[in-house]
Amino acid sequence: MTLQEREAQACAIIDDMARELRKLSLYLHDNPELGLEEHKAVNVINQFLENHNFTSQVGLTDLPELQTALRGDYNCEAPHKMAFLGEYDALPELGHGCGHNLIAMMSLGAAVAFSQCAPETWGTTFFGCPAEETIGGKVYMAEAGLFKGYEAALIIHPGGENEVGGTSLATHPLEVTFHGRFCHIASLTDSGINALDCAVDLYQRIKELKKTFPKGAIVGAIFTEAGTAPNVVTPKATIRMTVRGRTVDDLEGIILPAIKESAQEIAVSYGAQVEMHHYEPLFKDMRQDKRLLDLFTEVMTEFDEAPRILPDDEADGSTDVGNVSYEVPTAQPTLQIGLGLEAHTPEFTCAAGSDYGLAQAIKGAKIMAVVALRYAMCK
Repeated sequence: MTLQEREAQACAIIDDMARELRKLSLYLHDNPELGLEEHKAVNVINQFLENHNFTSQVGLTDLPELQTALRGDYNCEAPHKMAFLGEYDALPELGHGCGHNLIAMMSLGAAVAFSQCAPETWGTTFFGCPAEETIGGKVYMAEAGLFKGYEAALIIHPGGENEVGGTSLATHPLEVTFHGRFCHIASLTDSGINALDCAVDLYQRIKELKKTFPKGAIVGAIFTEAGTAPNVVTPKATIRMTVRGRTVDDLEGIILPAIKESAQEIAVSYGAQVEMHHYEPLFKDMRQDKRLLDLFTEVMTEFDEAPRILPDDEADGSTDVGNVSYEVPTAQPTLQIGLGLEAHTPEFTCAAGSDYGLAQAIKGAKIMAVVALRYAMCK
């Protein structure tokens, strides 16, 4: 069978599954579940995979972070394997305001089509990846080595514009807590140790440090604990930060060490104690594979969705797909489901369940399947 014949067959398979895929996606949209609570999503996706001759497994490893992860394998003993990444967690109050119901739909459709049209030397895996919006299931999946041995990993994200390329920011959120000493604010014998002063000084220090950080560094901070009464010297104060850099090296080697060193210096200067911990795991920057990006550009254009090509260093967010890209050639383009849409908004939630959004996701499944076939046939 020629490549052209395989591509046509893959698109026909997706068309035949279109009603089933739409139904699954709308079910996810109508039953939004937060990260690590995606039990309904896992059940319906697991059943879909088994109905299409995949061997499915729910709950990968013993880690609690992966109990709502799943994988479906087809021809898993093949020497070459393609991975399709699915997401299905929702946002508080907004539901599927990031379109993960469409991501699951696209990757499932592409995985089934590829499994039936790829050369016999290629196997297929659909990875169900939980909690992208919070703890980042792919971080733990990558650490567990689940992506090793794959030739490529593919995913398409819905958005307000067709885009190919760019990167994502590395991020490792940090919480800093200062411990001082309580006393009455008007005490004549004891001035105490004001933990809030420490936290405020750190906040101000970070504003100055930003000027010295590498290009692309971002630090956002809030005070989550700052005392209970104004007539009491604050014994405990906490700053919670999102800390991001263009690369893992910038983040872990320059930005975070500078913040932590400043926190230690401030604590010593006040005679306070300080503790620090990362309240979410490290999301690595995205290393998009050029060959895959070229194929996505080519195929999206053929499907009348010509993408804007992003500069290699352009990033406006962070994703755990970056951790996958450190393990295997990866690409994540964006397919528009409504012009000018912004993710994490009520408008995006509506678009993710609209007829147009679903139609675009069917097209996205075809695009992904064709890219996977061209990548496999040219290997």
